[in-house]
Amino acid sequence: MPLPFSLFLALRYLRPRRSFVSVITLLSVLGVSLGVAVLVIVLSVMAGFSHELEKKIIGFNAHLIISNGEILTRPQNLIDLAEKDPLVTGAAPFVSGPVMVEYASRITTPILRGINLDMEEKVIPIKKFLIAGSYDLEGESVIVGEEWAKHSDAYLGDKVLIYAPRHFQAFRDNFQKGKQTTILPSEFTITGIFRTGLYEYDSSYFITSLANAQYLYSLGNGVHGISIRIKNPLAATKVKERLNLRLLPPIEALTWIDQNKPLFSAIAIERIAMTFILFFIIIVAAFGLCSTLITITVQKSKEIGLLKALGARDDQVLSIFILHGLIVGICGTFLGLIIASLALYYRNSFRDFIGRHLGIDLFSADVYHFAKIPMEIDPLLIAGISFGAMSICVLAAWIPAMNAAKLTPSKALRYE
Repeated sequence: MPLPFSLFLALRYLRPRRSFVSVITLLSVLGVSLGVAVLVIVLSVMAGFSHELEKKIIGFNAHLIISNGEILTRPQNLIDLAEKDPLVTGAAPFVSGPVMVEYASRITTPILRGINLDMEEKVIPIKKFLIAGSYDLEGESVIVGEEWAKHSDAYLGDKVLIYAPRHFQAFRDNFQKGKQTTILPSEFTITGIFRTGLYEYDSSYFITSLANAQYLYSLGNGVHGISIRIKNPLAATKVKERLNLRLLPPIEALTWIDQNKPLFSAIAIERIAMTFILFFIIIVAAFGLCSTLITITVQKSKEIGLLKALGARDDQVLSIFILHGLIVGICGTFLGLIIASLALYYRNSFRDFIGRHLGIDLFSADVYHFAKIPMEIDPLLIAGISFGAMSICVLAAWIPAMNAAKLTPSKALRYE
């Protein structure tokens, strides 16, 4: 016999036969395969989505900002301080806050961002996001997001009326003095349209010059913060810690992770929840495997008794059924990885097929702003899923294996 008898018998019990037990074994293998495949597909797509989201957020946001939550009156001193750090490649002042915009008898409330064009290019290359118009903020001009322009039916050269804190402050002062007054908004011309690929930014951001924003917010020479770009975005926390040692509270540095913490926390929690839920598919398959082995131990009790009468040890009998569960886990995991690989490779073709024939848009570009379904394969994640699936199968085999190992020859062969 070329194989150890424990492995030989484990493989023999897996041999397809015209019996209900073999059907349950096959279903157990398929259950493990589907569980592994779904886990790998879902978590790989979620990882790709998170990675693409990070790239888009980093692309339109500074890696760090310096702010005190109010007004920075000496921004140049903070810029000089930031640029002394060896990892910092650029720093620029900005003004950012909500305003009311009137266009075509509609009121919207986008975020107005005031920037210094020359300095901002070293931090956030907004020019590369421009899809129409010119990168020109001279005079009372503004660059708007593509989604806002679509929803408002706005075009280059159109005029928008902006109501900012300066106008409301003037109205409040006159009201307190008992004077009747009318709010006169500032008129701006749309000179450009940008697209970042994220709906939140493309529908909610206006960009104008730093001088315009300072005027609308009555800041004088003050700014709301300093945006900073570094060589490696993943090193933002280290740079933040170094800067905070040299900044006087309440002024502090915040990373792009700090600014988007709720979003990334939600994605991380969702990934954990999906992993936990989808693992139950494998657990259900493991119950099928457990029932199969229990049935086998009952059917093969005479053979088990005979083996022990011939001198087979408890651990050898135990290993037969443990190996049975391990083989099911290995086969199911391997098949599941093949299914997942094919599904991930043809994910966009499958999406297009469903869209053409059933009219269902599985991953709408209008909502997610991704031309293709993103995907990122993490070898450690796949290894963890594979190990988890095989471990569950081995654990499912443990109880019937222990019962078989405890079976005494006298009881098994009593009526033979």
